[in-house]
Amino acid sequence: MSNIVVPVLGESIVEARIAKWLKKPGDHVEVGDPLVELETEKTNLELSAEKRGVITSIARKEGEDVKIGELLAVVDENGAGAPQAAAPAPAAAPAPAAPAEEPKATPTARRMAQDHEVDLGGVQGTGSAGRVTKQDVRNALAPTREAKIAPTSESRIAPTSDKLAPTREAKIAPTPARPIAPTRIGDRTEERVRMTKRRQTIARRLVEAQQTAAMLTTFNEADMTQIMALRERRKESFKKEFGVGLGIASFFVKASIAALRQFPALNAEIQGDEIVYKHYFDIGMAVGAEGGLVVPVLRDADRMTFPQIEHAIRDFAKKAQDGTLTLEDLRGGTFTITNGGVFGSLLSTPILNPPQVAILGLHKIQDRVVPVNGQPAIRPMMYLALSYDHRIVDGREAVQFLVKVKEYIEDPANLLIEG
Repeated sequence: MSNIVVPVLGESIVEARIAKWLKKPGDHVEVGDPLVELETEKTNLELSAEKRGVITSIARKEGEDVKIGELLAVVDENGAGAPQAAAPAPAAAPAPAAPAEEPKATPTARRMAQDHEVDLGGVQGTGSAGRVTKQDVRNALAPTREAKIAPTSESRIAPTSDKLAPTREAKIAPTPARPIAPTRIGDRTEERVRMTKRRQTIARRLVEAQQTAAMLTTFNEADMTQIMALRERRKESFKKEFGVGLGIASFFVKASIAALRQFPALNAEIQGDEIVYKHYFDIGMAVGAEGGLVVPVLRDADRMTFPQIEHAIRDFAKKAQDGTLTLEDLRGGTFTITNGGVFGSLLSTPILNPPQVAILGLHKIQDRVVPVNGQPAIRPMMYLALSYDHRIVDGREAVQFLVKVKEYIEDPANLLIEG
């Protein structure tokens, strides 16, 4: 007998919720077979079998919260090689066929396939190691069942542009929230739905950020004329040479790093009564994903080229859409960039991502009349917002940092000099 327990799930994660059992008592499992889907505060994980055998019992039910080391199930290893022929079948009946290997698929894709009665065995996987993704299942359903996939009240398509969020986010098969039966009050109804682990964590961290940090926000605006003109000149050759579009994200990553070098307090954190200055630049890129906002991290972003940054952001967006972001993708980060403009936000105050002490908010690019050399001119403008922890970042530093970002964006040639 061997016990299946909750493993160490990653940095700062101490518990999870059982989202879905993929096996049941009596099922035969091979090494690597997915057993259970665990929902953590950052992402969903599949726990796989480490030994072959037969599941004899399941200790915890779907929807229960479990801590690291707690028992989930018991596997009888002695049943691993015991073929069902041990109980002879009638002579006329053929021997039962060995169970077919379960196709590899992401948790979201598996739920979506169940909801729409799709045989995963017939779906070609395009994810890593041939895993079936949500998009693969969607493609298998289209076009004959497309109307059933995305009800208008449950899906939205984000503008296809250079934003930091996925180009398409369809809430087709969200993590089951197990709603309680609606309660009627006269001619009106109410419905209670349990918060997911990620939503609970988002709520807790947002309150924590406001309660533990002296958070202030400073604003500025950037004329995007030079960036837009550069992208227009280079977009075809850039896409042809590097296989990815040239967006605005890579410019803001580079501009932020150049400004952080001059104002290191914004790339630091507080630990007790000490300030820890980070001499590396792990830039978090906020992405709107199914179930809530996630912040995958560009490691050593100062060493990345423009094409590498654009490829990484595109991959993060696809992973967020498919539900395949890993804990390593989300770990750490020294400074965050978030883009509310993808949803049409003209101005907002981003909230800190603890323990970081600064976050840069980007917004919608909108043509506005501004003075240029004493004359009114129509320019593509973007409001910038920098929220910062006043405990270690003074207002002067915050304002000057944002002015530097503005200068780099309005004259991107300076980024080459800084680089």
